[in-house]
Amino acid sequence: MAVTTSPMRKVSLRSLAAHKVRLVLTVLSVVLGTAFVAGSFVFTDTLQKTFDSIFEGTAQGVDVRVSPVEEGSSGVPIADVDTIRGVDGVRAVAPSVGGQIVVLDSAGKPMQNGGAPSVGASYLPPEQQLGEPTKFVSGTPPEQPGRIALNESAAERAGLTVGASTRVLTMAGWQDVTISGIYAPETDTGGYVGALFTDAQARQLFTDGSHVGYIDVAGTGASQDELRDRVAAALPDTKVQTGAEVKQETKDEIGEALSFVNYFLLAFGAIALLVGTFIIYNTFSMIVAQRLRELALLRAIGASRKQVGRSVVFEALVVGVIGSALGLAGGIGLAYGLRGLLNAFDLGLPEGPLQVAPRTIVVALVLGVIVTVVSAYAPARRASKVPPVAAMREEFASTGDTLRVRTLVGAIAAVLGVLALVVGAQSTGGGAAATVGLGALALVLAVLLAAPALSRPVVGALGAVFAKPFGSVGRLARTNAVRNPKRTAATAFALTLGLMLVSVIGVFGASAKASVNSLVDKGVEADFVLTGPQGIGVPAGAAGAAARVNGVEKAVSLHGVAVEIDGEDAFGTSLGNSPDGVLDYTMTEGAGSVSGTDMMVSETEAADHGWKLGTPVTLTDRDGEQVTTTVTGIYADNQLLGPWVVSDEVYQQVTPLNMRTEWAVLIEAAPDADLAAMATDLARATDPFVVVQVQDREQFKGTQGQQIDMLLAVLYGLLALAVVIAILGIVNTLALSVVERRREIGMLRAVGMQRAQVRRTIYLESVLIAVFGALVGVVLGVVFGWGFVRTLADQGLDHIAVPWGQVVAMLIGSGVVGVLAALWPASRAARTKPLEAIADV
Repeated sequence: MAVTTSPMRKVSLRSLAAHKVRLVLTVLSVVLGTAFVAGSFVFTDTLQKTFDSIFEGTAQGVDVRVSPVEEGSSGVPIADVDTIRGVDGVRAVAPSVGGQIVVLDSAGKPMQNGGAPSVGASYLPPEQQLGEPTKFVSGTPPEQPGRIALNESAAERAGLTVGASTRVLTMAGWQDVTISGIYAPETDTGGYVGALFTDAQARQLFTDGSHVGYIDVAGTGASQDELRDRVAAALPDTKVQTGAEVKQETKDEIGEALSFVNYFLLAFGAIALLVGTFIIYNTFSMIVAQRLRELALLRAIGASRKQVGRSVVFEALVVGVIGSALGLAGGIGLAYGLRGLLNAFDLGLPEGPLQVAPRTIVVALVLGVIVTVVSAYAPARRASKVPPVAAMREEFASTGDTLRVRTLVGAIAAVLGVLALVVGAQSTGGGAAATVGLGALALVLAVLLAAPALSRPVVGALGAVFAKPFGSVGRLARTNAVRNPKRTAATAFALTLGLMLVSVIGVFGASAKASVNSLVDKGVEADFVLTGPQGIGVPAGAAGAAARVNGVEKAVSLHGVAVEIDGEDAFGTSLGNSPDGVLDYTMTEGAGSVSGTDMMVSETEAADHGWKLGTPVTLTDRDGEQVTTTVTGIYADNQLLGPWVVSDEVYQQVTPLNMRTEWAVLIEAAPDADLAAMATDLARATDPFVVVQVQDREQFKGTQGQQIDMLLAVLYGLLALAVVIAILGIVNTLALSVVERRREIGMLRAVGMQRAQVRRTIYLESVLIAVFGALVGVVLGVVFGWGFVRTLADQGLDHIAVPWGQVVAMLIGSGVVGVLAALWPASRAARTKPLEAIADV
């Protein structure tokens, strides 16, 4: 009589309950695979919700906003305020005045706000505010110049209270201020600094006196659409939006920015899930191999092939449900930890409660269950095909399918992948990167398919090196690692993926730093570089103070210039002095300096536009005003100078007052100057400007490298999970391997193998698998990194560097990981009792 479905399910459940260690390891593989995907969703949903709440307060009470058509222009004429007030249905008009600032804390040091905004704005009395009036926690609004109100979180972090004095840096220079009040914004973003000035002082500091950033309008009676149309009719040359359109536009911009983060994190989640899939597949393959005699016995007493296959799939379903539920919980914890990690880097992320959307729950549960069941399907089919009598024979061993076909397909994929990689690396741009990406995908697929065949010679060669000093124990470990190549390859592939990505990012980082170092070494001749906060640059007056220091030959200020040339956006450089002595550049024609309306252009720019010496070039600023310059020199392409260079006079004509900033100041020392003493004098001269950094070339390169390292640290933090999953996968596989080989280990113990020797065997086997996976991953990562960096040569990454120290450290670390991963499985194997293991059936 055939075994019915219900008893088979009972058998499956009892099997799970009877093998608790195996159950825990199997569930763990699912938890690891789903936690990162769930965590990615929770983290990005939390960011999105927090930003949504922030921007729900954006344009609060605003029915219409009037802004300039061109971003980066001087703004909207203040005269338009009176025009708007005369429009029918307008109740109130609120010009927006503001700009970037740096506030000094109670200790006189600049406040560090990470990536959060640090802005100054004008305070409007309650009757002129369009939304809810500003709520003051203590003190009063600013009522005279030199008084400011500060947001609550910034005041707390700065240690500033009502009545305290401090200084604020704006593009107009330093301002001595007193805290008149502390206010509570509707959403106080982490790291945000908001200082409110009197309207008169704000206009003086942040505008050119005749323009404001935008003008908000509140109406009465008319709908937002009607009021927008009326204002647009009165001001046809401006951009006029309803308050709803402003909110939606802002949310869309933030959503687009967050979508990149979302895709980025989900890419890591997919990697984690892929690694988890291999662990799950490996786990079920081993479980079926361990249970062949048990399943064969079920077949012998009447269970059909379908029933045996379904029993394995049912076990997978149970494990998938449990593992996915735990993975969801782990993902929530992961999101919390990830937010803490990023906040530790002081990125200024907004704070808010974690968001667990129904979609996240559904995706985590469904994805985890499907991956688990699909991963178990192939072993289940294999189990159902095992002949009962053959499986119950002691000498039976499932050798699996031949590796010939998959190795051949893998070899073809490898050839195609290498071709695509080489072809893509020959050019630059998005198309080239996509070609390299396809090549990388083909190579990963090739390794996936051919890894079992590849593992035999590579692990064999590694075994000859690592195992030789350990004699017979080493030979046994080597044999164990190569006798089941599919299991070895699947276990190692998890680590291969993780270290492949780490290596790619390592090559990117090393190449970026090498390119920056080369640019500075070859292009910068200045002895010192002065820099300031991003967005504000070097404060006004600092260059003059530095130029007066004894031993300074020349101080050259660098500015960025944004205009339109022939109807297209163009970006160049302005120099406050001749670049001779501070920048290394080569003139091919004409003069090597600019003054008045002179213009120097690069060879490429001249060729693209057909410019020659004496050619007039018209620059159009964001307000439509035009300045005609003349090409007086052509230089060899230079990344530091950019495509073209104009004088400070032209720069001031085409750049609005509230957007002028010095990128850096390059200092040339006199030939006989004492550089050490000069560095001290420069620091002392610029000390009143507080935020100015005085660096020599090596220090400047180090600062740029630190910024790259900070970005890489975040990426490595995310990749660490994939590597941890891979390590736990090795633990998982080794632990199950010990269970599978219990009789074999018992026999070895019976013929005299000591417990220490058993442990050593498992350690060596784990090291061989880990180093094999790491070696393949590092090679792939370096090759992929080379290909992708080649496609970015036009973006300034013109040097390819391999972090050999990191490569060696990863290979050594993988050996250490192999030992650590084997500690528990080896200890479990060493405790195997010989007689019980031999008698086990």
